Amino acid sequence: MSYLSRESASISEALWEQIDSIVVKTARSTLTCRKFLHLYGPLGIGTESVPLDNLDELDEVLEDGFLTTKGRKYVELPIIYDDFSILAKDLERSKKLGYPVDLSKAAASAEACAKKEDRFIFFGNTNYGYDGLLTASGTNHLKRSDWSTGENAFSDIASALELFSTKGIYGTYVLVLSPDLYTQLQRIQPGTGLLEIERIKKMLNDHVHFSTALGSGKAMLLCTEARYMDLVIGQDLATAYLEQRDLNHYFRILESLVLRIKRKEAITVFE
Repeated sequence: MSYLSRESASISEALWEQIDSIVVKTARSTLTCRKFLHLYGPLGIGTESVPLDNLDELDEVLEDGFLTTKGRKYVELPIIYDDFSILAKDLERSKKLGYPVDLSKAAASAEACAKKEDRFIFFGNTNYGYDGLLTASGTNHLKRSDWSTGENAFSDIASALELFSTKGIYGTYVLVLSPDLYTQLQRIQPGTGLLEIERIKKMLNDHVHFSTALGSGKAMLLCTEARYMDLVIGQDLATAYLEQRDLNHYFRILESLVLRIKRKEAITVFE
């Protein structure tokens, strides 16, 4: 039996294809972090841990015939999941009348799983020792001006780019915003005839994203080169069969992944 246990489900291959299609489509439309992070994998569900290197410390240490790797640790890939069900009577009605099965609950579960992924990447999990882009220690922090007026946002982001330059952080720069700050940038900049967001996008080669997973009042500038950070995928988003209970069918959408921050100075948080 496979890990996803699909062969134990008494549902058709055609329905599995519909479930897979709606899950993938919904997740892709919801996920934000995968739009700017380099992906490493998928490595498979059997991958339990991966090395996490601190590039500023990485080196082999030899002493009295004993060799270790400084600046390297191994981190576990946690599983993110969300469950949904399909009623047996709905499946029977679909077979009898030829109606398509309503997969709204599968779509809602895929959306929930995607939001959990983004929150995990942004905020980590302090209970289990996982760093997030916003919560990792050792990152750069700059005071954020009032981005609803003047050219404060443009100036703050320019300062962050200058900071990266002084620290030798070069590559693709990505601005990630909470929706409220993104909305504040949708205004004409006096004397330019341009929206503030347009000026910023030109400065960053259009690498600007916003995510509801950030909540409000959050902004960060990242250098997202794979040598600085990446997203390790073990099991990519997939749907497993759990059981048939009370005649109804229960499913689990799951994935395993972990964010690797290899150089924390490649993150600037505006606060």
